Amino acid sequence: MEKPEKARARIHVTGLVQGVCFRAYTQREAVLLGLSGWVKNRSDGSVEAVAEGDRDKVEALISWCRRGPPSAEVEEVNVSWDEPLGGAGGFHIRR
Repeated sequence: MEKPEKARARIHVTGLVQGVCFRAYTQREAVLLGLSGWVKNRSDGSVEAVAEGDRDKVEALISWCRRGPPSAEVEEVNVSWDEPLGGAGGFHIRR
């Protein structure tokens, strides 16, 4: 059986994404997917996340970010891909 390809993505989400529990929902989705990384609010009103794990799971989180939690109004999701660092350690909300 082939090992899943690892990936690391930086995800930038704009729209009505602060004050709607976007970070908490993102953390929950990432944990369910078994990803490591973090999510934080940015001073410009957007949300930024870095997720690492199996490529299909990272892509699933990106797809989820395009919808977001029920109260969010996502306008745009930009993704850049980095080399995976291989570190575990859970998925955290950064303040």
